[in-house]
Amino acid sequence: MARLGRDVSAVGLGAWQLGADWGTVDEDEALATLAAAVDAGVTFIDTADVYGDGRSERLIGQFLRTRPTPGAAGGDRPASRAGAHPAPARLTVATKMGRRVPQEPSAYTLDNFRAWTDRSRANLGVDTLDLVQLHCPPTPVFHTDAVFDALDTLVAEGRIAAYGVSVETCDEALAAIARPGVASVQIILNAFRHKPLEAVLPAAAAAGVGIIARVPLASGLLSGRYDERTTFAPDDHRAFNRHGEAFDVGETFSGVDFATGLAAVRRLAAAVPDGWTMTQFALRWVLDQAGVSVVIPGARSPDQARANAAVADLPALPPRAHAAVAEVYADLIRPSVHHRW
Repeated sequence: MARLGRDVSAVGLGAWQLGADWGTVDEDEALATLAAAVDAGVTFIDTADVYGDGRSERLIGQFLRTRPTPGAAGGDRPASRAGAHPAPARLTVATKMGRRVPQEPSAYTLDNFRAWTDRSRANLGVDTLDLVQLHCPPTPVFHTDAVFDALDTLVAEGRIAAYGVSVETCDEALAAIARPGVASVQIILNAFRHKPLEAVLPAAAAAGVGIIARVPLASGLLSGRYDERTTFAPDDHRAFNRHGEAFDVGETFSGVDFATGLAAVRRLAAAVPDGWTMTQFALRWVLDQAGVSVVIPGARSPDQARANAAVADLPALPPRAHAAVAEVYADLIRPSVHHRW
């Protein structure tokens, strides 16, 4: 990420699952998942102050205290003790802010930013946050100069090292990329969400803005593990947000109707290379897109974290596989999602 001023692993870890809204993940399993990801080469962890109302941040902070790493989340840390797990050369922890209050543009003020980032700094146990992203704020925020002036002030004060935005729509992403201080844009990109390929990724590459690809498995649909009999826990957003009851419906199954998504995955199965899983196929498709800086699949277990990280070492998909994804998208997915986000 040129504007961020550091390199990150191609596959990161999305830590929403470790906070809330994906069913219960206990503390020991969460810490083991973080350790497995970092041991597998992950150097980018994405969280938010709203995930479990700070639980995800606090768990990451606890992990950082037990696994000190040079240059991680706010400055140099002591070298690992003899016999401890090897530390990565540099670990970047990105968090997000803004979704813990009513979604009104008037809430996006310097005073609130200071309070929100102070809370995240305390949760993570750091002096300076590596990267803070506005968390899918109301659209007018992207066009308000005072918001970005306030973010610049946070950098000058040393509360944050850099800032970015997490967006719902391509238009919001393009507005953010035009801001000279924006280091990264986080956007949904997967085999069921192609619109960012048209303008967002080229614009970000030209500006040196990092692209953080989230929801790469369409909330698990693209893992190939679900069918019509699959059910989800009541506290899992895949049960309670299918129609946008809690937040933007595009965050759940990428806004794709569940039955349609299952049909699309079944068609894609024929294009999966021999010996690959559907999850590997879906993640590799994202990594193959020019301009993607890091993809952030979530994980609820160490095995999932290790398997996701290993995709970075797989070869690019053959052209026939990319053609199959484009065909399935055009036939089944595009009519319902392309115009929306």
